[in-house]
Order: sequence, then C-alpha cells, then structure tokens
Amino acid sequence: MEWLVTLVGAGLVMLALRDVFHTLWHPTRRGGLSRHVMTGLWKMSQRLPLRRRAAGLAGPLAMVTVVAMWAGTVVVGWALIYWPHLPEGFSFAAGLEPAEHDGLVDALYISLVTVATLGLGDIAPIEPWLRIVAPLEALVGFALLTATVSWVLEIYPALTRRRALALRLSQLQRNDPSPLQLDSPLGAGVLESLAAEVARISVDFLQYAESYYFHEGEDHTSLAARVRYVAELADRGGGARHADVRLAAALLTTALADLAAILDQRFLHSGGTVRDVWRAYAEDHGRGRS
Repeated sequence: MEWLVTLVGAGLVMLALRDVFHTLWHPTRRGGLSRHVMTGLWKMSQRLPLRRRAAGLAGPLAMVTVVAMWAGTVVVGWALIYWPHLPEGFSFAAGLEPAEHDGLVDALYISLVTVATLGLGDIAPIEPWLRIVAPLEALVGFALLTATVSWVLEIYPALTRRRALALRLSQLQRNDPSPLQLDSPLGAGVLESLAAEVARISVDFLQYAESYYFHEGEDHTSLAARVRYVAELADRGGGARHADVRLAAALLTTALADLAAILDQRFLHSGGTVRDVWRAYAEDHGRGRS
C-alpha cells in the first residue's frame, strides 16, 4: 500500500511535467490539461454579462490558473511520494518529535519547502533513494519557474504580432486602395508582405496556441475583426492584370486558407468553408458585427 501511494505521487508528477512539455516545447493538436483549462475559462467568459471585459481577463487569468495547477500537482505528487516514508525515512531537527510528524500535512510541508528550494533543514531525508528524489524536486521547482517566465515571454510577442497585423489591415481599410493602385507593383508588394505576415500568425497559433485565448483589443487591433478585409483584398488581387499581383494574391489566399484550417482544427471546429471560419472567429472574439 505504501508503494502504491508513492507510485500515484510519481504519476501526478509525470502528468504535470508532461503537460508542461506539451504546452511549451511540443504543442499538439489535442493539447493537454493546460489547454482544457484555458478553453474552459475562455468559454466561461463568453457567457458572462460583460463579455468584452471578461474576455480581456480570460487569457491572463488562465495562465495564472495553469501555472498554479502545475505547481499544485507537483507539490501534491511529491508529498504522496514522501508520505508513506514518514517518519522513518527522514531525520528531524532537535525539538521535533518524529512520531508527531507523520501525516499528509507534514509531507506537503516537506514538498513545499523542497520545491521552493528553501532548504530549511528541519526535516531532511535519510533513506538513500529519498536523498536523490528530494533534490530532483528542487530542480523541477526551478525548471517550473523558468518555464513560467519563458511562457509569458513567448505569448505576448505572438499577441503583439497579431495586433500589429490587425492594425496594419485597419490602416489599409481606412485608405482602401483603388483597383488601379492595387493592380500595380506596389499593390503586389503589399499583398506579398501581407501573405508573409499571415503565415507568421499561423505559426504563432501552432506554436503558442494559448495566445488565441487573449483579448485582441479594440476593433482596429483585432485580427478577428479585420481578417475578412484581407480576404477581400486577396480576391480583388486575383482579378488583376499584372501577373505579379495575381501571384501575390494567390500566395495571400493560400496563407489565409492555411490560417483558417489551423483556427478551425484547433479552436473553432466549425467544419465549414473559409468564410465560415472567419465568421466563427469573429463571433468567438466578440466581433460578429465587424
């Protein structure tokens, strides 16, 4: 029974580490526990009365929740590893009675102190294998802190790139190019650069899928509100006389189709056409009328 509890604890630790790995370094289409948490909070925010304000808090709150889930799972997992071996597997500082420190609360205390790398020394492992396991928890705690910082530093640049593209599209829409302006070498350059930016956004959604659950700001910085305009530009460019413009429009159309496929497969699950995906994307981000 003691080793069964220990194995359950080890399983919890491995579950948390697996989720960290798949969230930060090997994103998958199915996602992990962190994706389910972020999706759940995002959907919950859509049902609240102040939807726009709630959506603005969904992403940051979800990140905090996920990090707390990782830390809590690691702490509880290691506590279950320690618990069956209290008190005989540990040495106690003077003034502490070992028989009084054999409960789950004491195991949680040891786990918290170790994962935080405090090293108070009042309770320390003496069994050889526990003396190896405890420093490993400290290493995991340090790695978890580093992973959290790197996650934040990765998510916000991806969100910035998406907002910057939306702002550029807003500026283009406010200075809508005429057919003559679009059917020119300058128009070809604009369409080609937009195709490259859309492709970069696709990579962001693949690599940093959690950025989807962040509020994109006002309409002029919301890609969900502006993506249908860039699709319109691609359609207009496809009928141009200049071959360079038609090629750039074809590249942009392909980049948009790839982006729509990623959004639909990973987040929206509409199963419709590209236009249906744009509509679902806008509605999911509160831009259904944009």
